[in-house]
Amino acid sequence: MPEKTLSRKPRILLLSAYDAGSHRRWREQLVASQPKFEWHVLALPPRFFRWRIRGNALTWLNEPLLQEGWDLLLVTSMVDLASIRGFHPHLANTPALLYMHENQFAYPESEGQHASVDPQMVNLYSAIAAREVLFNSDWNRRSFLAGVERLFRKLPDGVPDGALDQLAAKSRVLPVPIEDRLFMDRGRPLQRQCPHLLWNHRWEYDKGPDRLALLLDELADLGQDFRLSVVGEQFRKQPDVFSTIRERHGSRIVNWGFLASRSDYDKLLTEADIVISTALHDFQGLSMLEAMASGCLALAPGRLAYPEYVPSSQLYESQPDDPVAEAKGAARALVRLLRSPVPSRPPSGWGLSRLSIAYENIIITTLEKHGVS
Repeated sequence: MPEKTLSRKPRILLLSAYDAGSHRRWREQLVASQPKFEWHVLALPPRFFRWRIRGNALTWLNEPLLQEGWDLLLVTSMVDLASIRGFHPHLANTPALLYMHENQFAYPESEGQHASVDPQMVNLYSAIAAREVLFNSDWNRRSFLAGVERLFRKLPDGVPDGALDQLAAKSRVLPVPIEDRLFMDRGRPLQRQCPHLLWNHRWEYDKGPDRLALLLDELADLGQDFRLSVVGEQFRKQPDVFSTIRERHGSRIVNWGFLASRSDYDKLLTEADIVISTALHDFQGLSMLEAMASGCLALAPGRLAYPEYVPSSQLYESQPDDPVAEAKGAARALVRLLRSPVPSRPPSGWGLSRLSIAYENIIITTLEKHGVS
């Protein structure tokens, strides 16, 4: 698309109803990379999930910024866009883009949660109310549409004709970008005898730490030496298996726990040899993409969004219902990877310099369709 010249800076209100780390990073990066627009932001802290996703429109009921007029609303997947429009009728015809970091149809329930269709309905109503729906991966898009289809089949009556097709028609993939500074040629070969393995995910059950433990034990049984860094965001309560990993493989550990310094984390990305995922849930996989950009080979299950950017030679068979068999397959895949001259493949298509153009184009196109120039 040729570059557009705007007569004035369009005013955009960005709403983030559950401003967790990746959501905050995305919005800050977006605002910084799109200076053609006048940005204003409303963000709520990432706590009380059930209340946030159901109550954000009520929380913002008296928010002065929502009393103003805007050229565009850009809202994240936790935002109740339909209620925002209802509570503020002057925004009913303001074009809105919905950015889906995740979708509640594919989000696994954690222990202690009660099943509720409310979060799914918020996603669904917001998607219907939005001009376009942007997903950070094709797996996210496909699982959302499949979830909506399943929900529609369960409803007793009153499902509007063509609703699913309309959602599919206005859905597209636009990933969260990777900072260009992370793409580098590290200039050193892979350590094949004793590789530095990196597991860099949230310390929660859905990232499969139990599967990581099985994989590490299997590597040890196979006689494959390795060094290990297990890092990522930690919480007050975390799976007990992390203690087990530390007890069994303490002598191999290079880094353990959350790295508060971004520069220390970036340095680790360049020092590791293979970045590993054992996740059962990951809508895009920013930590994997960042490590791959920094020169790591990847080892990931052939599920979720990973096949969209991880080379097939670096995927192991997905067996979500058989963790032991999956770990054995993952260990064999890693050993094969170490024995073959596989080069790293940085995910250049996910770089900020490339994707920022796509973000600018979708914003300008949406504004032009609404008569803003």
